Amino acid sequence: MLLRFTKMHGLGNDFMVVDLVSQHAHIQPKHARQWADRHTGIGFDQLLIVEPPHDPDVDFRYRIFNADGSEVEQCGNGARCFARFVHDKRLTTKRRIRVETKGGVIELDTRPDGQVCVDMGPPRLVPKDIPFIAEVEAPNYRVEVDGIEHELAAVSMGNPHAVLRVDSVDEAPVHQLGPRLEHHPRFPRRVNVGFLQVVDRQRARLRVWERGAGETQACGTGACAAAVAAISQGWMDSPVQIELPGGRLSIEWAGPGQPVMMTGPAVRVYEGQVRL
Repeated sequence: MLLRFTKMHGLGNDFMVVDLVSQHAHIQPKHARQWADRHTGIGFDQLLIVEPPHDPDVDFRYRIFNADGSEVEQCGNGARCFARFVHDKRLTTKRRIRVETKGGVIELDTRPDGQVCVDMGPPRLVPKDIPFIAEVEAPNYRVEVDGIEHELAAVSMGNPHAVLRVDSVDEAPVHQLGPRLEHHPRFPRRVNVGFLQVVDRQRARLRVWERGAGETQACGTGACAAAVAAISQGWMDSPVQIELPGGRLSIEWAGPGQPVMMTGPAVRVYEGQVRL
C-alpha cells in the first residue's frame, strides 16, 4: 500500500509525519529505521505518528520513533510540527488541542502568526521519575565517564535529559561525551545530553546529543530541560531565549510545580507517498 506522509521541521530538527486517523497501517520500528536513512530513505531525525486518542478527554494520540527505531516519550519540536500538521490537514478546527503522548498529556496552541506554543507540563526532577540513579534529589550530580567526573543536572520533560554547563558550545565535546552519557548506566532508559552555554540572564546557546538520533539541529525538550536547569540554579531568569544551531526557542518557567511553556516555529517542507 502507499502511505501518505508530510516532511516537516522545527528549527532544522526534521520529521516524517504520518496521519493514521484517515489512513490505516501498522508501522513498525523497522519502517522507521528504513525511512530515516538519508541516502536510501526519506531522511529524518524522528517519525511522528498521528493517531486517534485512547482517552476521550484528549484530541489525538502522538507517537514518536527515533531514527534508530526506538519509540520515545516526548519531542518538543515534533509537538509543534504535530500541531501545525493536524491543523493544516483539517483533522481539527481547534487552535488549542490536548494530545496524549507516551510521556503524558500536553497542550498545543497554534497561533495566527504560525508560531506554536506548547504547554510541556511541569518538569520532573526526582531521580526515580527521570529515571536517573541517585540516592537523593539535587540541583547537580557528578557522573564519572572514563575516570573523569562531569557535573550535570538531570531533568525529565517527559523524556530524560542531562544538562552540562560549558564555556563554549562551539568547543563542547558533543560527539565524544554525548554518546557516552547517553548510554551511561545511571540513566536506565538512556538520556538526551544538552551542552549549555549561558550568554546572559535571558539568553543561552545549546547543542543537544539526542538519544537514538545523535546531534540534531534543535531539540525542544532539550531546550526546556536546559532552561529549567539554568533557572533553578539561578543562572538565568524566565523567560529565556535558547539559541540552537537551527534557530531560537522561547521558554518560560515560573518554578517548581509549574508548567514549562515553549514557543517556536513549525514548517512544512513537502508531501509524499511511501510504499509500506
